[in-house]
Amino acid sequence: MKISFVLLWIGGLKLNATIINVHGEKLEFLIWARITFGLNALTGRKKSKDDHSLMIGDWNPKNAYDFMNYTASKGYKIDSYELGNELCGNGVAARIEAEQYGKDVIVLKKLVQELYPDPITQPKVLGPAGFYDKQWFDTFLQTSGPNVVDGLTHHIYNLGAGVDPTLINKVQDPYFLDQISQTYKVISNSIESFGPWAGAWVGEAGGAYNSGGKDVSHTFVDGFWYLDQLGMTSKFNHKVFCRQSLIGGNYGLLNTTTFIPNPDYYGALLWHRLMGTNVLAASHTGSPYLRVYSHCSKKTAGVSVLLINMSNSTTFEVSVVEEMNLYPEQYKSMKDIDQREEYHLTPKDGNIQSDVLLLNGTPLKLTESFDIPDMNPQLVDSMFPVKVVPDSIVFATLKGFKAQACA
Repeated sequence: MKISFVLLWIGGLKLNATIINVHGEKLEFLIWARITFGLNALTGRKKSKDDHSLMIGDWNPKNAYDFMNYTASKGYKIDSYELGNELCGNGVAARIEAEQYGKDVIVLKKLVQELYPDPITQPKVLGPAGFYDKQWFDTFLQTSGPNVVDGLTHHIYNLGAGVDPTLINKVQDPYFLDQISQTYKVISNSIESFGPWAGAWVGEAGGAYNSGGKDVSHTFVDGFWYLDQLGMTSKFNHKVFCRQSLIGGNYGLLNTTTFIPNPDYYGALLWHRLMGTNVLAASHTGSPYLRVYSHCSKKTAGVSVLLINMSNSTTFEVSVVEEMNLYPEQYKSMKDIDQREEYHLTPKDGNIQSDVLLLNGTPLKLTESFDIPDMNPQLVDSMFPVKVVPDSIVFATLKGFKAQACA
């Protein structure tokens, strides 16, 4: 099947890695990691007599102050502080009313400003770190007010329980995967209406909750969900996407015993290396089983596209056109453009539940010194369409392609 898709600029995206658990005095990894600390939001509160899940009273920030003061005194660079975990809306094990939480975040913001007076190095304030509830989130933003919360964090486990026997079907179902887009849209609307100073963050996302799905979340097929989420959140102007987890559970990016990268690690690495911060609108008129996302290229002039083929039987041939036709010489000049760089990701032996990922037909394995292997592209004549075989993922960089936002 032959497909064309079109590009328009719609916004920006940045992806961070977030680590929340730190052990040890030296903290060497602070040199290279961006650190978010989750603070206990329940200190000082008590249970409501009428509703034992509702925690009432003001937050006691003393412990947080002592910790933050120590961290600041050591000169450790902290990216952000987040108050609580999954306390919004109906909560999980406990909950806090939006008005009260908004007041507490104001207190946290004042602590951050006091302990980190330099606005250039001042950590961000994040919250509420839970599942989206429109009324709760809107009230929180209105209560906390302008320039208090920097990142509006929400959690995503849209695949349901990890033990669900239909999980493998969900990650290959574009209609099911589309459902979460409404959440991303309304969160962006909440920010636009009540908190334009804040950015939308996916603060935690593992796909399937309760440690993910055995033989699914750590395999090739999970990349359909994961990379689709990165593309989808960028379209709805989310600034950060934090994967649950680096190590741990079935959904870890690294194997929990060998620490060898799982397929999603390499997918995330290619996204990081190739996809820039300017997001382009990409669309096509073909099968919904083909996902298309595009950004300005990160390190070269042109655009980078992500193509996800969830079909197990159809090969797509994809050509790229610039819808606005701002550059009528585009097609003529394509002959003179450098060869296109393509990264084709497929599972070993065609088994979508394999832990072994192939890049352009070659298994990705750590080197003898346990370094990430070279991930070189396949060079293809730019005049030919991108061929996306069944059950595969393709990144392609179109050097010199003239998209208005990338000029």
